[in-house]
Amino acid sequence: MSQFAINIIFVGGSFLLYIVIAIWARAGSTSDFYVAGGGIHPITNGMAIGADWMSAASFISMAGLIAAGGYANSTFLMGWTGGYVLLAMLLAPYLRKFGKFTVPEFIGDRFYSNKARLVAVICLIVASLTYVIGQMAGAGVAFSRFLEVDATTGLMIAAVVIFSYSVLGGMKGITYTQVAQYCVLIMAYTIPAVFISLELTGNPIPALGLFSTHIDSGLPILTKLNQVITDLGFNEYTADVDNKLNMVLFTLTLMIGTAGLPHVIIRFFTVPKVADARWSAGWALVFIALLYLTAPAVASMARLNLMTTIYPDGTAAAPIEYDNRPQWVKAWEVTGLITYEDKNQDGRIQLYNDTPAFEETAQSRGWNGNELEVNRDILVLANPEIANLPGWVIGLIAAGGLAAALSTAAGLLLAISSAVSHDLIKGSINPGITEKGELLAARISMAVAIVVATYLGANPPGFAAQVVALAFGIAAASLFPALMMGIFSKRVNNKGAIAGMLAGLAFTLTYIFVYKGWLFIPGTNNLADIPANWVFGISPLSIGAIGAVVNFAVAFGLSYATEEPPIEIQELVESVRYPRGAGEAKGH
Repeated sequence: MSQFAINIIFVGGSFLLYIVIAIWARAGSTSDFYVAGGGIHPITNGMAIGADWMSAASFISMAGLIAAGGYANSTFLMGWTGGYVLLAMLLAPYLRKFGKFTVPEFIGDRFYSNKARLVAVICLIVASLTYVIGQMAGAGVAFSRFLEVDATTGLMIAAVVIFSYSVLGGMKGITYTQVAQYCVLIMAYTIPAVFISLELTGNPIPALGLFSTHIDSGLPILTKLNQVITDLGFNEYTADVDNKLNMVLFTLTLMIGTAGLPHVIIRFFTVPKVADARWSAGWALVFIALLYLTAPAVASMARLNLMTTIYPDGTAAAPIEYDNRPQWVKAWEVTGLITYEDKNQDGRIQLYNDTPAFEETAQSRGWNGNELEVNRDILVLANPEIANLPGWVIGLIAAGGLAAALSTAAGLLLAISSAVSHDLIKGSINPGITEKGELLAARISMAVAIVVATYLGANPPGFAAQVVALAFGIAAASLFPALMMGIFSKRVNNKGAIAGMLAGLAFTLTYIFVYKGWLFIPGTNNLADIPANWVFGISPLSIGAIGAVVNFAVAFGLSYATEEPPIEIQELVESVRYPRGAGEAKGH
């Protein structure tokens, strides 16, 4: 059986399962659509949160970025994991105690202002739409390879699949679909990792294999990797970073951005009680840890496999001939995500760090420039092929990568649609809208969001994980401070909250757009996105932490300069901070 046929069986079978589940759990009311009726079991919810959380950025792109940057990119792991702990401890149980459908609804009621609710809707849509661009880009990468089409066609197919089950099922359908998607993606991630770890180190546990001995060379695997890549002008894989400020700010941005992500927060409204919200968080951490403990090993082994594919003897002396390139390179070339240019006309592939510092060494070897461009987002998906694993493993990882992208995209689209239909239309424009009309508005807004995300996903402002990091920065600067102040400060009033959100959002978006392009449109950036142009060495991916400081400063400053919130609001804050028991989530 051909690899294409195997891929179709795995991918098609998983899609059929998702759509059947969506039909079985179809939302029949706004409660079903927004919070799955509020009756999801904590373990089920924890698994769904795990799938919602482990997006294309985690499954496809994070290991690729770590593989490319080594220790310097471990900030993705630290920030996302630490942020989830913040979310579970500081926000989830209190928001569940409040008992509403959405994040903007909490902000509107806590800050006793419809304007605050509308500003929160804007912040939510901007952050979620940026996030879903990264998911669509990742889904496009996966579809393009495993269905053997170009990246744009893959993106269109992804959009159709997401539309078919997200619009139909709402939160109820998405929850059970995400449980299935978690099972698919975790098997798809860990099974190839076990095979590759055994192949390279003899250790079946990838996290331990990372610190084991490389079988072929007898060296520790990280030492072997450092040896191979430094000979090609790359920094050591385990090298420290020079810009500690940017690293700290980036980690902090991911942490507080995580705690402000509405598509994750909304999942805690789907359980019956506050205690269930805490248990959901605990189970989600267990399910997330299974992948995150494996990711560094997958990244390291993928990088070593890639380099030894191009340089079979482990040195720069004898790169592989292009005509003898393995089948996996040929397959990915079809997608345009691997490109080759024979710059010195020697018929061989030179893959190295083409920088001024390495130019003299490269010229002495007869090299005229790096000849192989490999999109970082493909490394995890290509890893089984690079390691010559069985065809069924390749088909499994295809299904897993798509499950990761689709599960998070569905959660994000639900957050966007609920903000538009419940908070904007019902909360402000037409309070008397019927439940049927509200469901229709939610589905239409979700469809529009898919179209916009697909268009922008065709030309994303970075790799999947980088685009997602931008979304975390936006959430960190706008929603996280408002939620924290709403729960833990009785003094912050509506004027302060509104001004803080707007200031944090405007500051962060402006800084991002200057380097990434206005509205992420290619070619509209004012400055090249390189460290030499960053203010105080702070990258656009790290600016969210500074935006959060701006938000807090403006909100507290204006609140203390104006009147105190009404006494009933202060009592509301006091009651929310003691999350003992809560009723069902209500749309009032």
